[in-house]
Amino acid sequence: MIKNNCPLHYTLNLIGTKWKPLILFHLLEGPLRSGVLQKKISGISNKMFTQTVRELELDGLIAREVFPVVPPKVEYSLTDKGKSLENILRNMDEWGATFYKD
Repeated sequence: MIKNNCPLHYTLNLIGTKWKPLILFHLLEGPLRSGVLQKKISGISNKMFTQTVRELELDGLIAREVFPVVPPKVEYSLTDKGKSLENILRNMDEWGATFYKD
């Protein structure tokens, strides 16, 4: 296995997929229930949503809280590590708003 010491490579491995930045961006608003979060992300399948939040949780960017109620309630929130990405995510959003052409 080749070790890559590039900080940008590390960052892109954490957030450089199609769905991860979107999930993180929506969680900047605060904790969201699983279903609400998934509805905010147009086009994501249930399988891909589950896979992506699991990866974000394993990487320490989001926290998952399960409430012992029926039906089960699951809520996601940003960890301190995830919150530290706020400027990056907001800058990406602003850049897209500037250059996006419909």
